[in-house]
Amino acid sequence: MGCLLSTSKDTGGNRRRPGNIGDVSVYVPGFRIPKPVDFSHSFGDSLSKNLVERLSALRTRIVVMAGQEGPTVTRTRRKSATQHGGSTLADLHQALEDYLPVLLGLVKDGSHLLHKVQFVWINQEDEAEETAISNGWYEVLSVLHLMAMLSLSQANLLLLPRTSADGYQPKVSEESRRASIDIFLKAAGHLDCAVRHVLPQLTSEQRLKDEKFVFRSDFTVVNSSCFVVYFFPLSSACGCRRALPVDLAEGVLRALCLQALGQGVDIQLGMAIDSAKATLAVKRRLACEMVKYWQQAQDNITNLPLSNGWGEKHRLFVKWKYVESKAAAYYYHGLILDEGNTEKFHGMAVAALEAADVYFKESKKACEAFNAAPPLSRNPPLWGTMKYLSEKIPKDTSSKVRINRDLYSHEKIMETAPTLPDFALALKPDEYQLPPVDTSWNEENMNRGKTSSNQLMGDRR
Repeated sequence: MGCLLSTSKDTGGNRRRPGNIGDVSVYVPGFRIPKPVDFSHSFGDSLSKNLVERLSALRTRIVVMAGQEGPTVTRTRRKSATQHGGSTLADLHQALEDYLPVLLGLVKDGSHLLHKVQFVWINQEDEAEETAISNGWYEVLSVLHLMAMLSLSQANLLLLPRTSADGYQPKVSEESRRASIDIFLKAAGHLDCAVRHVLPQLTSEQRLKDEKFVFRSDFTVVNSSCFVVYFFPLSSACGCRRALPVDLAEGVLRALCLQALGQGVDIQLGMAIDSAKATLAVKRRLACEMVKYWQQAQDNITNLPLSNGWGEKHRLFVKWKYVESKAAAYYYHGLILDEGNTEKFHGMAVAALEAADVYFKESKKACEAFNAAPPLSRNPPLWGTMKYLSEKIPKDTSSKVRINRDLYSHEKIMETAPTLPDFALALKPDEYQLPPVDTSWNEENMNRGKTSSNQLMGDRR
């Protein structure tokens, strides 16, 4: 019951990957796409015709829309067309929200319907072409994952620079940046709910075992050497892998949650840079917090088997952003140290600024590696944090390092970068709770109760 069936990508399944995904400000791993399900065959007489038809209609709508949006999505488009007309990311998100309360009727406490339906989804980061599990919680988990991916896609669209009315260099409006932060927190909330409230509902055979992720509820950093290698046990009975696809592994879900928070802080830092009121201390704190989010994101997926195109590109994106965030943090840390009045502080400032320059150059190489990995992508015109730092880091490092080296002896210049300050992380996921079970299930239970009562009376006669 609930055994997972996986189809290899070599079997020529339905997973289609675009060769080029266009401009990327926010990387979104390929959408997991649902395949059709025959609810009437699965339920038989276990469920009323009306409820079966409603479940079928709601899910079919998602299958059609996701099938059109997911495999061919390019992040530069604001909407894509389907056979039913215009289908936007928001429309698909709404379809998932409409489906979820009805779906939850299958998994409510003690439901005999939990394992009645085999739900099938096409994977993207996993080597298996698709995954089928007879467990309603797997469907709930997949729905939450898709809702989060849609939010990240929406954030990407908001953060692609647009040509301004004055005809100058493309830019991202402050309104779009503020809206994107809300969307990042919303995506993180869906993923956090998936990890905390849905994954625990799945059996130990269906989940990866001995999970030790670098992630805590207070978002503090754990030793980055605390990694784990996953083993996928085989079932001798059916020969199928008894684990979720890597797309839904806890490490991937947590990494995506942290990624959303890290990009939210990146936007906050860019807005602080544009604000005359924001101090160096505020900018340094935001940059240091960003490092911690990306470090934890990287630690969560480092040893997961993300070996195909989407998965490897995901890993490269997190690596790029982690290195980029360190460049920002060391730059602002160096500027603050340089304000000190002692030789020691100026020596530390030189080391910090040199580290910022090294990480900045490394981030450009990491960015190139990310864009070159399939599916191909490209950077939009520079804006925000990195536009500012791409100009300031080389310039300030060169000038301040030269001045300090002229003033102080070599012994006063640190050979290694000073430790970054450790700040508590302020940005948290939105608190998302699964919606109440749809009221149609109350009517279903009442009707079932009447039927059982009538059958009992008939037996007594």
